[in-house]
Amino acid sequence: MPLEWLFGRKKTPEEMLRQNQRALNKAMRDLDRERAKMEQQEKKVIADIKKMAKAGQMDAVKIMAKDLVRTRRYVKKFILMKANIQAVALKIQTLKSNNAMAQAMKGVTKAMATMNKQMNLPQIQKIMMEFEKQSEMMDMKEDMMNDAIDDAMGDEDDEEETDAVVSQVLDELGLQLTDQLSDLPSTGKSIGVSAQSNKQPVAAAGVSDADADLEARLENLRRQ
Repeated sequence: MPLEWLFGRKKTPEEMLRQNQRALNKAMRDLDRERAKMEQQEKKVIADIKKMAKAGQMDAVKIMAKDLVRTRRYVKKFILMKANIQAVALKIQTLKSNNAMAQAMKGVTKAMATMNKQMNLPQIQKIMMEFEKQSEMMDMKEDMMNDAIDDAMGDEDDEEETDAVVSQVLDELGLQLTDQLSDLPSTGKSIGVSAQSNKQPVAAAGVSDADADLEARLENLRRQ
């Protein structure tokens, strides 16, 4: 602090660039004013030359013509000087932009370095592994719960549907057996051993056909 009070605070590059740019802008404004004055002077000299020429004072005309040439040269020099100053100002503006970009990149780099230091890769890897483990356990438990719910809610319905299918098949089979037995000739005698032996082949044929029909119906039910 004492040194800054004695020698002044050291200016930053940004402050120096701004100060120089302000100086260049002021110089360009001064050049524009001087050029405007020279152009006004040029118009006045031209008017005087015409006036002296009409009066026949050629010596004065020659002197004023030299003055006009010098004035026009000054105007041209002012224009060139302003163009050069504009080029320098553009370079300064480019430097300011590059410096601002560098400062921004510096801040981003510092932030990235801080994040990289705080980022613990083994810990993150451990967290991800634990997450995958817990996720798999949750999926397994969800599957088990779904299976348990399906078993609890679906057994009774399955048994009822199974009983209904069996009853339907037996009913159809019983109807077929009754129809086949009704087609047999009646002897008017009580059923004895001989009668049973005579009817055995027919009954056997009827049962075999019924079994085949039962298998066909069961196969159709499986396909459905």
